[in-house]
This record gives sequence, structure tokens and C-alpha cells, in this order.
Amino acid sequence: MKKSTIASLVALAFSPSVFATETAIQTDDVVVTASRVAQARESVIADVTVITREEIERAGQSTFIELLQTQPGVEIASTGGAGKTSSVFLRGTNPGQVVVLIDGLRVSSATSGTTTFENIPLAQIEKIEILRGPATSLYGQDAIGGVIQIFTKKGEGKPQFYAGIGYGSYNTRTADAGINGAINDTKFALSVSSSNTDGFSALRTSFNIDKDRDDYRNLAVTGSVSHQIAEGHEIGIQLFNSEGHSNYDGGVNTFRNYVDLSQLSFGLFSKNQLTSNWKSTVRIGEGVDDQFNQYDAGFSGKFKTKQKQFSWQNDIALPIGTLTLLYDRLEQKVVSDTPYEKTKRNTDGFLVGYLADIGDHSIQTTLRTDHSAQFGTNTTGGIGYGYKINPNWRITGSYGKAFRAPTFNDLYYAYTYSGVIYPSNNPNLKAEKSENFEGSLRYQDEQKDASVTIYQNKINDFITLNQSYIPTNVNAKIEGVTFAASQRWDNLQLKGSIDVQSPRNQEDHNLLVRRANQHASLNLSKSWSSWRFSTEIIASSERYNDANNQTRLAGYSLVNLIADYKINSDLSIQGRVNNLFDKDYALAYGSTAVDGNFGTPSFSVPYNTPASNLFVSVRYSPSK
Repeated sequence: MKKSTIASLVALAFSPSVFATETAIQTDDVVVTASRVAQARESVIADVTVITREEIERAGQSTFIELLQTQPGVEIASTGGAGKTSSVFLRGTNPGQVVVLIDGLRVSSATSGTTTFENIPLAQIEKIEILRGPATSLYGQDAIGGVIQIFTKKGEGKPQFYAGIGYGSYNTRTADAGINGAINDTKFALSVSSSNTDGFSALRTSFNIDKDRDDYRNLAVTGSVSHQIAEGHEIGIQLFNSEGHSNYDGGVNTFRNYVDLSQLSFGLFSKNQLTSNWKSTVRIGEGVDDQFNQYDAGFSGKFKTKQKQFSWQNDIALPIGTLTLLYDRLEQKVVSDTPYEKTKRNTDGFLVGYLADIGDHSIQTTLRTDHSAQFGTNTTGGIGYGYKINPNWRITGSYGKAFRAPTFNDLYYAYTYSGVIYPSNNPNLKAEKSENFEGSLRYQDEQKDASVTIYQNKINDFITLNQSYIPTNVNAKIEGVTFAASQRWDNLQLKGSIDVQSPRNQEDHNLLVRRANQHASLNLSKSWSSWRFSTEIIASSERYNDANNQTRLAGYSLVNLIADYKINSDLSIQGRVNNLFDKDYALAYGSTAVDGNFGTPSFSVPYNTPASNLFVSVRYSPSK
């Protein structure tokens, strides 16, 4: 599609005749990621977790990665402390097989294919929805493992100011402040946050290499303004920007390695109620991932991804159910001082979806086609069914296909050092294609919520690195079961999950890199007067840092403690102790040269993780 065509679509989208509205997505018991249509949580067929702002504040984690680690189906890996490169594995899939959205827009890198989770501040987040399972038929390429959608704070009700400060181990300092609300027909929100930490040396080695502390600093801002120009007709603008600077260990003791990180999400939207049964939502925006790396020996590299995005979604209420028709376009562009054979890729997608609740029965179907000049046409789809056995018990089953295109790094990247080219690409790679089956049984009442979900995800042409660190296609299969439950009493709450999985390369049957056969989390909270005490346990079995399963990452368990005291209805203080028993564990290994020089013999060393540490925060948040 030419630019003139996009321009005409944008003009049409923002003309008065096509303005639309949609159900508010910030309500705690409403889910939108599972179908792109607002649904009551109890009606959702897919395997979804919703994390509210209240839960984020009660958890007290200082990083987004720490929060994700406590959720069902989620594993993490990290190359040090705050701000260091981190990976998120959803149901055993690769980090690049998960679509990450901020207010509906992609923010990932088209070169690495991953999202810099380490640079997303929790202070800016109002709600998180985690969709486990294939979602390409809903969101396009890459969503083999699922979708993580982040909703930033929005304006609603009487304008209110809020703020928070925190201090902890490693000289960690945080501060955030914001205001949101509504005046007449205009809603607005503005939030600013800052985080700084001296950190610790990420590299664990007896050699005198990179013994310095690896600090991190972040400054972020989010904002949105929307206006209801007439009943059922709303237009708005939204912004997310996070700037980070992180020092890291790279194996040379005479140079200070660092990376500058920048994430930007900027969008316009039009929400319109065209008729009593026709809703239309139009979005146009851009997601930018910009990284500047200062490597060993003064070598640097710049990698910038621009993703222009346009979508036009129409939800039509039928006598039974809702029909969704959607067109979207993704224009990816890479800007780098490293030469790539190709730097642009455009994809057009068309989606037809149907969602219905018929008595005790729920149905969801999707069919989507994506076309790009690079990989031709890919058709994906899914079907799901749910049946409410009685008011408390419900069973669901679903089947879905997904695909993921190789990244620009997979296809074209070659590392150049001192004039020598080290190939690390494969232009003959095929797109990954997956087929997923799953079923679940759920029990829910006013105090209890328990579920068991069984799944099998076969991924053909799975992209992994061979022994020469060249990306290659293999086949993989991920089978597993997730147990999740919560129980509430008067002043006591118990919540946890256990994942038992087998994420394996089908060529050699080895475990996929940095993924465990079992991992679990547990949280026990007790309220007493103005106090709330919580104990959090996180555990994982052994993993391997390499595809050959030679470098073992031992299993571990962590205990964290949280205490909250509510000074009054608007002011509270919280303390959190992480790694209470000072466990020594590793989430990833790295390589370093013996003498700190590139090209000399190297060995694998684990990256350090935080020792026992304390963080205390004070928050002012007026009750609504």
C-alpha cells in the first residue's frame, strides 16, 4: 500500500462520520486482549491473567521483570541487576515469540525481535493483561507464545494528584508523580517517573575483569488526552517515552561498556459508535526502539527500529454474538550504523472474528491473513469453546495456528570487529509456524478461583542458534500444564501457580535455552488493622544456558517479604525484603575473555543476581 493510500485511510478514519466508542478497558473485571473486544473476565475462553494497579502497588517490586516472574506461565532470565538485558519466556516459547503492546502499539525491536522489558517502569502502568497461547490471528506475526499488553494510566473522575518516593539497597532511588482526571468531556493523564541505582557488578569471575558496579538510571513520562466531541464519539492522543542508561559487563577491564535505551510509543485514536450495534476504533501510531551500545575496546553500535502502525477495527453486534472486522498495517524500518541488506518490511493484515455467549456456551473464532513482500501470505486462525457446567465450574478448549517472521538480525546481521566480519545471519531462514491445542477446567466462587490448563504447542522451523552461533530452523514442541489458584478469607489471601512443562528441541530433544521443567510462585498475605504482611516464594528447577545442554543453571528458590502500613486513607508506607535468605543463584551465563580482549580464549561465567536487599517506599494516592 502506498503512502497516499494510508493517508486517505487516515483522513477517512478521522472524519466525523466514522468516530466510535468502545467499552472502557481499565475496569478490573474486563479483559480486551483475549479477543480485541471488551469481555467480562468470567466469559473469556483463553488463558489470561490480569494485573491491576492495586496488585502492582501491593507487590512492591521495583522492576517490571520481577513482577512478571510471579505470574503463571512466565519465566525470566537476566544478565545482572536492574536495567540489564532481560528475557521473558511465556509458556516456554522464545522471548521474540511474544507480542508486547503498550496502549495497543508494538514497542519491540525488529532487529533482535525482543522487547526491552528492563526499561519499562512499573510506576507508569495502570494494568497488565497476559494472554497465554497463540494470538497471531488476533495481533499478527510473532504471537506464537502469547501477548503481554500494558495499559498506562488514563484520566477518569475528579482530577487527582499522586506521588511516591523510594530508597533501597545498592543506593536505589525512585520517584514518581502524576495527575489524572476528567473535566467535563475531556479526560487527561500525565505521569513522570525516575529510577536510579548504583547496582552491583554483573559479572561473576575471579579474574580482575569488569569489577565495577553496573549502575542504571531511567526517566519516563506518559500522557494522554481524549475528548468526547459528541455522545459516542471520542478522539484522543497518547504518549509513552522511557529513556534509560545502563552500564554492563562485557569482558574488558579497560573500557566501561554501556547501553542507552529509548522506547517511544505515540498514537492517535478515534472511537466511535456509528450505530446502535456498530462500534469502530481507529488507531494510528508509531513504536520506536532505539539502542546505542558502547561495546568492548571502544567499539559501538546503533540499532533503531521504527514501527508505524495503523488499524481499523469494526465490532458489529449481531442478534447472537459480535462480529469483528479489522484491517491493520505494520511498517517496520531499521536504522543502524551496521549495514543490513534490507532495512524495511511492510505487512498488511485482515481479520474476521466472531465472539458469542449463548446461555452456558461460549464461542470464539478468528481467521486472519497477513501479507508481506518478504514472506508472502500467511493465514492463521483459531477456535475456542467454553461450557459452564454449573455456576462454579467451567471447561474450555481451543486450537490455534500462529507464525513468526525471522528478525532482521536473523536474516542479515553480521558482526564486524577490527575490520573482520563475523557472519551471524542466515538469509535462507523460513518463517516459524506453530499449532497449539489446549484445554482447561476452572472453578470460581466468591472466595476461590482455581484452574488447570493443559497445552501442546508444536513449532515448525523454530529458529535457534547452532554451534557456530548461526540461526537455523529446527522443530520444537512445548507441552505443559499450569495450575493456578487463589483463596480469600476475611483477612487472609493465598495465591499461587505451578507450571510443569517440557520445552524441547525436537532434533536432539534438549531443553530450550534457559527454560525449566518446573517453576512456581506463591504469595500469602495477611491484613491486620492498618497493616498488610505478605510472604512471596519463587522457585524454579534447573535450566541450561546453551542449546547443547552443557552449561547448567542450577534450580533455586527465593523468599521475599513485604509489609505495608496505611497511615491514612491517602498515605501509605511499604517495605520489601528480596531474597531474604541471601540465596546465591544465576539466571544466565555469559562469555568473557581471560585477558579481557576480543578474540582471545574465553570461558563462561554466570551473571550475578541481587543478594538480600531492602527497598522502602512512601506513596500518596488519594482514594477515589
